[in-house]
Amino acid sequence: MKISVVVPAFNEEKLIADTLRSIRLASEAFAARGWEWEMVVCDNDSTDRTAELARAGGARVVHEPMRQIARSRNAGAAVATGDWLVFVDADSQPSPGLFGAVAEVIVGGRHLGGGSTVTMDNTRLWFRIGLAFWNGISRTCRWMAGSFIFCERRVFQEMGGFNEALYAAEEIEFSRRLKSRARREGKKLVILRRHPLLTSSRKVHLYTPWEIARFMLRTVLSGGRTLGTRQQCEIWYDGRR
Repeated sequence: MKISVVVPAFNEEKLIADTLRSIRLASEAFAARGWEWEMVVCDNDSTDRTAELARAGGARVVHEPMRQIARSRNAGAAVATGDWLVFVDADSQPSPGLFGAVAEVIVGGRHLGGGSTVTMDNTRLWFRIGLAFWNGISRTCRWMAGSFIFCERRVFQEMGGFNEALYAAEEIEFSRRLKSRARREGKKLVILRRHPLLTSSRKVHLYTPWEIARFMLRTVLSGGRTLGTRQQCEIWYDGRR
């Protein structure tokens, strides 16, 4: 068994070293089972030292010139050699407990993939409430947070990966397709919750509640059409770090 941890990254020189360090420590859960593992970082056309720091951190680095999270994840997956793919965002830190839970799911053989609930540090009260709301929806609907997704590489390839027509919410669309695929194969998706993924709360500090609410409102009123353009998904693509 081999696990590929794929990390999409754009201008993440502030956080990429800590992320890769946490992945190495967490991957001891795979090594303890005698499994191989690798780290693949997709540098999504960064203008800082992201690629350099990723190589120094022990990752294989590939370049994707088109700035889009779906393309970045797909480009990383394209060179991965593992039997299972684990996607971790460059501002997140998985724990050994979380990777251990992933290993248990893989060994169990009843799931095609899944995700995890998430937690953040130093967040404001309104965002903590929103985060709890998201975790509830994630577990109920089995929608995977984009910051942490795992699935069989075979299935990922057969499904065509993430939808490159979307600049945001591609993880929701992928979750829906993966759930349908799992049902056809007599399997399930799982949202792990014992060891939540620690992810950055920087958007809370970089964007006002109004900016976040405005994006959500636009998305709802447009029936999701805003998700198909980078300009309309500015809270992911305007470069604030």
